[in-house]
Amino acid sequence: MRYFAELAYNGTQYCGWQRQPNGMSVQEKIETALSTLLREQVEVTGCGRTDAGVHASQYVMHFDLENEFQPEFLGRLNRMLPPDIALYRVWPVAPEAHARFDAVLRSYEYHISVVKNPFELHTSWHFPFFERLDMDLVQQAAALLPQYELFFPFCKSETDAKTMRCALSRSEWVLDEARHRLVFHISADRFLRGMVRLIVGACLNAGLGQVSLDEIRKALEQQTRIAKSWSIPPDGLFLTEVKYPYG
Repeated sequence: MRYFAELAYNGTQYCGWQRQPNGMSVQEKIETALSTLLREQVEVTGCGRTDAGVHASQYVMHFDLENEFQPEFLGRLNRMLPPDIALYRVWPVAPEAHARFDAVLRSYEYHISVVKNPFELHTSWHFPFFERLDMDLVQQAAALLPQYELFFPFCKSETDAKTMRCALSRSEWVLDEARHRLVFHISADRFLRGMVRLIVGACLNAGLGQVSLDEIRKALEQQTRIAKSWSIPPDGLFLTEVKYPYG
């Protein structure tokens, strides 16, 4: 039987979602707990690969079992997992359902703290130059992106992606003055490796006057690198939503 599971994790202590030979991953922690609890070897497939230090407030994975997943297993599994990983629900799906390939929308947020906050270490990034930002330029840089389909300028060089094509449906900044927080919201059918962090860096560089909107536009039109590419730290990045064409 195939199951989908919804979960969340704080990625600070992990080398990312996917198993790695040189570090602990979220996937490895979950597979170990599932295999121990169910007494059979269980492999899980995630909806995407988050990088080291990146978080997920909503993540979806699938796995196959020989026997039925009992409701009481969820509580037992959460007790076996570390505090920074939480499983919310598990439900049966069709045998051909796929957590990664069937997803039609993914949304990310990048959280920037505009004041130094010791209680948000690793879950937001403190940007000390907020007062220097031209927020109109920051917002205009974000608004450029949905006009394009190919995103080579915002893909890390070491990638196995077969296409640079992504369909963006949202790209905007929201300033929450009460919480002293600047949040970038982006949604698309798929994302390239390191894409969101490079986009946020380009928007901030535009707001600081380090990169012009014309340079960003030219890079997108010609599919070339931006001269001053900036991949910002992973701390403030969250996968926040994954949608499927079925319930």
